Amino acid sequence: MTTLIACSHGTSDLSGQAAIRSVVEDVRTLLPNVRVVASVVDVEQPQIDDVIAREAPRDDVIVVPLLLSIGYHTAVDISQAVQAHANVRQTPPLGTHPLIADILIDRIDSVAPGGVSADDLIVLAAAGSTNPAARDDVNEVAARLRARISAPVTVGFASAASPRIVESVAAARTAGARRVIAARHVLAPGFFAVLVDKAGADFVSAPLAPDARIAQVIVERFHAASGQS
Repeated sequence: MTTLIACSHGTSDLSGQAAIRSVVEDVRTLLPNVRVVASVVDVEQPQIDDVIAREAPRDDVIVVPLLLSIGYHTAVDISQAVQAHANVRQTPPLGTHPLIADILIDRIDSVAPGGVSADDLIVLAAAGSTNPAARDDVNEVAARLRARISAPVTVGFASAASPRIVESVAAARTAGARRVIAARHVLAPGFFAVLVDKAGADFVSAPLAPDARIAQVIVERFHAASGQS
C-alpha cells in the first residue's frame, strides 16, 4: 500500500480551506483503498515535512502537489521534504493537465454574458513565481485556451513575474477589447484569488476548486507515480 499526501499551499480563507477539503474528499472517494492525507506548505497545519516524517516510517509515500505550476513550493519546500526519505516520491503539479484547461473554460463561460466572442480578451491570471518553469507551465495552459476559445488569450501574474495582471488588463483595454475577462488560474479562494479581483477586469472567473475533475487529475498523477494504469 502507498500513501497519497495531497499537499496544498494553505490559506487563512475559510472558503479556500473548504474548497481544498472538498478536493481531498473527492480523491478519497476515487481511491477508497488508498490512505489519503492532507498537508500544506504555508499558513496552515499540518506542514508537509511533518506529515512526511509521520507517514514515511509506516508506508511508501507519493506526494501530489495541489498546486498549478512548478514554483518555489514545489521545487524547494516539497522537494526538500521528499528527498529526506528514500521511500517518498513527488509528482508534477496539476496545472498542465488538460482537465485543468477544461475547468478554466467552464469558469470563463459561466461569467461571460452571451458567451466569449472574438472581440473579448482573456487574461489568464496566475499567482506567479520567480521560477522560469512556472511561467512555462502557465504559458502551456494559455496555449490550450487559445486553441479552444475564439478570443485572444494573454497571461498576467499576481506577483514575482511579469507582466502583472493589472498590466495585462490595461494592455487589453488599450488594444480595444470589448470586454476583459480575467480567468483565475488559482486552485481555491484565498490571497491570490483576491488580487485578481483588484486588477480591473470586467469579469473575473471563479477559482478552479471545488470541482470533481481536480480529483481525477490528482488520481492520475498518483497512478503515474506508482506505476499503475
